[in-house]
Amino acid sequence: MPATVKPIARVWVDSGVFHLDSPYDYIVPARISDHVDVGVRVQVPFNGREVEAIVLERLDESAVTGTIHQISKLLSIHPVATATSLHLIEEVAKHWASTPMDILRSAVPARVASVDKSFTCSTYVSTKLPISAGARSFISFDPGHQAEEDLKKIVLEKVSKDSVLVIAPDVRDIDVICKLFEIDQIAYIRLDSSLPRIVRYENYLKAMNTQNCIVVGARSAVFTPISDLASIIVHKESSHEHFEIRTPGWNVRDVVDIRREREGVETIYMGYVPSLELSLLIENRTLTYVNHPHRLNVKAFSSIDGALLPGKIFSEIRKGLLQGPVLFLTPRKGYGNALLCAHCKNLAMCRCGAKLIVSSKGAAPICSLCHTTYPEWCCSWCQRDRQYLAGRGIERAGEEISRAFPGVALILSYGEVIKSSVENTPSLVLATPGAAPTVRGGYAAVVVLEALKFFAHPDLRAQERARELLFETAAMVNTSGSVCLSIDESHPIVASLIRWSPGAMVRRELAERMEIPLPPYVSSAVLAGPTKEFSVIVDGLRKSLDEKRLPGEIKIYGPIDIGKGQSKVVIYCPMQDRAVLAQFLHELQRRRSIAKKEYLTIRFDPYSL
Repeated sequence: MPATVKPIARVWVDSGVFHLDSPYDYIVPARISDHVDVGVRVQVPFNGREVEAIVLERLDESAVTGTIHQISKLLSIHPVATATSLHLIEEVAKHWASTPMDILRSAVPARVASVDKSFTCSTYVSTKLPISAGARSFISFDPGHQAEEDLKKIVLEKVSKDSVLVIAPDVRDIDVICKLFEIDQIAYIRLDSSLPRIVRYENYLKAMNTQNCIVVGARSAVFTPISDLASIIVHKESSHEHFEIRTPGWNVRDVVDIRREREGVETIYMGYVPSLELSLLIENRTLTYVNHPHRLNVKAFSSIDGALLPGKIFSEIRKGLLQGPVLFLTPRKGYGNALLCAHCKNLAMCRCGAKLIVSSKGAAPICSLCHTTYPEWCCSWCQRDRQYLAGRGIERAGEEISRAFPGVALILSYGEVIKSSVENTPSLVLATPGAAPTVRGGYAAVVVLEALKFFAHPDLRAQERARELLFETAAMVNTSGSVCLSIDESHPIVASLIRWSPGAMVRRELAERMEIPLPPYVSSAVLAGPTKEFSVIVDGLRKSLDEKRLPGEIKIYGPIDIGKGQSKVVIYCPMQDRAVLAQFLHELQRRRSIAKKEYLTIRFDPYSL
């Protein structure tokens, strides 16, 4: 028997089929009517099977003229979304040419029946109405102390008024933030994939039902519908971890900005150097930039002969070791990441075409791809067997540095052996990017080995990533210590670190990108799919341009073979045409779905190209 009041429920159905992403109407049985509310999960019949759905709204009548099926089962009495968060999910799906259910799977944790039975919902309903888009700012971390301490101060200031959501890049960062809260006995709710399913789901429901709370989570927590949310803080804003790995590849920065405009929440981005997207907003004066003046003791040492440690750097390291630990940042993990013939410098390659590496001291060369070993290796060109290791990894660098400073403790932090902290005693601490341990009071000296290599990656984010990394590493030195860079002193990073201001470097890169143009002055989309179809797909895209079904300013590059029978095409479009392109690509995917063709992978504004 149907419900007597609002007997129709409009739902999104988890069909798993791209072109069936529209809302559907179902009859609400009277027996469960009291619990079928916005955001509640139900089970419905769909195309001959029972599937999960989420309720969008209750209606007095349906616009559907045909047969309307009845909801089969109530899966949970607890709403896992609000009308506002469902509108957010819908907008994010449109923005990334995806389906609402693809976004919902990231936004809402998996249901746990035992939690549903024991959890009690709050009766609190927020009456807060957003008047306009909230303020937004970027706050740069100061050197000489733990960045998370700055974040904690801002969180405590904001939570005195309303709830605060903190989005951190990964589990390690979340652990540090949560530990600081625990030391000061500050209550918080944690949301990330490291938690057991039961705890994560329960914490999600708590976040929805708790007033004046602090929520700390990874990127998926950005969708959490917190009733009295006033501020969202994005920690280490430029991190690649803020970009969703799964399709459609949304990112935290853009989702937060959509929430800011829709819900009126204040947005605070934090880091050492703003991403180029935020830097453009700063240049346009639509985002406030907060950076305190500092002056660091930074010295550059150029290595002429390829030595790991330039000759003049030794005195600075010895001076640091008299005071405490010295941090060395090295660009690569492993031992020898490339093998050359010592006589003719020919690169050693495997029969499969991949390069050979050396995994440890005295080990036989091994293929980096198929792992074939070459115990009797000799050069394929000159037939000599004398080896020359190029591309020093952290283990090889550790051997060389330890020999240069005998009797000093050596600590390595990389890969699976990351150290969270070290003692403030003289030691040589070697770390790869993102693995540097903290030390109370800061390092006596920080040494960046082969610093130019951090800028030498081929992707579009290389310069941005290197700036953030070097500023973050330099910030770990104590107030009287020195930062030593193995790089030519004319490189702009040297002056930027001395003044603790990346502005000149950022403005130069923005100017270069405006001329071409490249992101962030244009939006980008990457389509990937079966090579056998891609010439037809690209022809169709170009035809759409000629027929004015796509804006004329759009640029198409490709197809590009990416291996394993797949190709890709890169599309650049003016920012004002992004929504048109997203709608076009959504329709392309929908038609492929109807024709039962293989789905394309569509990524808008990916982390890098």
